Amino acid sequence: MFAVRSMLRAGSRAATPLRAFSTSSMRQANTLLFVEHKNGAINPASLSAVTAAQKLGGEIHALVTGSSSHAKAVAEAASKVQGVSKVLVSTSDAFSALLAEPIAPLIESLVKSKSYTHVVAGHTAVGRDIIPRAAVCLDSSQVSDIIEVQGEDTFVRPIYAGNALATVMSKDGVKVVTVRGTAFDAASTEGGNASVEEVDAGEVPQPTKLVQEKMSESTRPDLATASRVVSGGRALKSSEGFAKYIEPLADKLKAAVGASRAAVDAGYADNALQVGQTGKIVAPELYVAVGISGAIQHLAGMKDSKTIVAINKDPEAPIFQVADMGLVADLYEAVPELTEKL
Repeated sequence: MFAVRSMLRAGSRAATPLRAFSTSSMRQANTLLFVEHKNGAINPASLSAVTAAQKLGGEIHALVTGSSSHAKAVAEAASKVQGVSKVLVSTSDAFSALLAEPIAPLIESLVKSKSYTHVVAGHTAVGRDIIPRAAVCLDSSQVSDIIEVQGEDTFVRPIYAGNALATVMSKDGVKVVTVRGTAFDAASTEGGNASVEEVDAGEVPQPTKLVQEKMSESTRPDLATASRVVSGGRALKSSEGFAKYIEPLADKLKAAVGASRAAVDAGYADNALQVGQTGKIVAPELYVAVGISGAIQHLAGMKDSKTIVAINKDPEAPIFQVADMGLVADLYEAVPELTEKL
């Protein structure tokens, strides 16, 4: 159950808060943190989740699952993360694809046997798959995509595509939370000295299996963690336009490539490059929006960027309302000139 009070963003009239009462028990907070990993590397979103979990107080136990060949190496890396006091590692071939069906019951079992008060994970595609199922198993209401921790049971999360912030107080015995990676600094991967404990997976349910996984490989920075991002919109008109105008500019800036949902839906860019409410949430030092009108769903995914530069021939485009610098110009003329001068 939740008690919620909302606060509209700056420039809007504040909503009247609901009265909320804490129902946290007197037991010390202890957190089970799910560690997402790929090819032996910990997902940066999990490191941001460690930082958020530290604000809850108590100990943080990191759960690493996977096949034996990968999980133990990741567990060793997780033991060095600052803020983690213990690493639980459970190995099974059923865990290798990080699917919800086999992992959620394991989380439930650990929470009940070790009396954890919180379950925390990054708000990634994997986290959004596993953690809701774990919340159901624990009979808890999940608090998703938090950007601030105000107490053991109180969190702040964006709603209405980021146009308002809701302060949510969870009354559940076990608080289940996913963390927006861009809202918290990543915990250091050096200096920790956590113990590692193996957990018997037991009989692992496996009602589903991963049939195929296609990975898009790039030499450019990862979109979710890049300090610079160049994104293109539907105005590019084709995938060839994307390659001709967006990619060279991104390479000059040593930036990741992003795209609006309209560009992705039109087939101009890969789905993995989508920035927005239904794509990736990014907050780089520099965000360059090329031919993007600025629909509210896209703004929700990039409005926290430190510096926003917009290039659009429509002076009334909504993107200019959030841009720090705007250029009203035809992208087909402006982008090649900008790329050349860089």
